[in-house]
Amino acid sequence: MTGASRGTGRAIARAFAEAGADVAVLARTTDDLRELALEVERLGRRAVVLTCDVTEEEQIHSAVTEAIGALGPLDIVANVAGGTPTAGPFLEIPVDAWQRDMRLNFDSVLHFCRAVGPHLLQRGTGSVINVSSVAGVAGVPSRSTIAVSKAAVIALTRTLGAEWASAGVRVNAILPGWTATAETAAVRGNHDVSAGLMHAVPMHRWGTPEQIADSAVYLAGDASELVTGSCLTIDGGVSAYVGGPTLLDLLALGRLG
Repeated sequence: MTGASRGTGRAIARAFAEAGADVAVLARTTDDLRELALEVERLGRRAVVLTCDVTEEEQIHSAVTEAIGALGPLDIVANVAGGTPTAGPFLEIPVDAWQRDMRLNFDSVLHFCRAVGPHLLQRGTGSVINVSSVAGVAGVPSRSTIAVSKAAVIALTRTLGAEWASAGVRVNAILPGWTATAETAAVRGNHDVSAGLMHAVPMHRWGTPEQIADSAVYLAGDASELVTGSCLTIDGGVSAYVGGPTLLDLLALGRLG
């Protein structure tokens, strides 16, 4: 899995281990993953830490090969890596910023699916879980790169979910809303801003990485054996709410992740 060094990705890796899975975690620098690997091992599971820049296709293919060599056949793939989007009006975002955000948020998922697909299809089983965002199902003014890149992840998920279903491989996505991670710490630390955001969330509370992780475990396991090409939204109802502040108002207050 990618994006396991902190926040939601770290919680997913830990939850997979608690559910009985051995885990291969990837990052550009592996220092942050050493402690996670120890946590996984304390749970009685194996952990492999691999260096990989998820924006580089060759490194992705090499990492997948290493993971299989160390842990055996793939059962579950979780694409969690992503980055803070470039902010600003659409016409003011330079092309290189678009390319950077698309490489990190979409191309990384695309290349991982291409790398793991042959292994999963040959075995005739497996679950791919792509972490997208509720930003991918709405127009998000001044955050066009995240809206487009996350929407692309959703489209890829639905397409592969349908295409690989007959081979026994499931592909689904998780769409988090406002989640309490290090990236949103500054927003949560400002009472007025946080209260304004939560006013637009029908359940009036922040999500947690652990809640996202529970959803990933569900999508990875037999309980979801008939679920593919689906998007599981974990946002406290914000994407269904038509009252209150608009997405533009919310994004002026903080970061939608």
